[in-house]
Amino acid sequence: MSAIELGAANFETTITENPIVLVDFWASWCGPCRQFAPIYEAAAQEHTDVVFGSINTEEEQQLASAAQITSIPTLMAFKQGKLVFSQQGALPAEALEELITAVRDLDLAQVEEATDEGTG
Repeated sequence: MSAIELGAANFETTITENPIVLVDFWASWCGPCRQFAPIYEAAAQEHTDVVFGSINTEEEQQLASAAQITSIPTLMAFKQGKLVFSQQGALPAEALEELITAVRDLDLAQVEEATDEGTG
């Protein structure tokens, strides 16, 4: 499946209603964004169990501001509605594959348990 356009109208429902969502914050004038786009699209075609979303920061300035995007491209990963990864800069294909595998393998129950222990 191809990457889908996300915006204020569908961002939250997409994040909360899908098990794994990757979000690419980009702009048309951004060279690294244009270099990353075909890598991101190829991964979207290959990993049909993951939702790949794209947010044009020029068109969705309020959403980019709410997500505290200060540099593009920025890639975020959500699992079960929770932000589990955020990084500025374009990723090479191998790193994107590693990220997808890591997010799939991430056990949120263990993460929450460790977080609870750290705050208790």
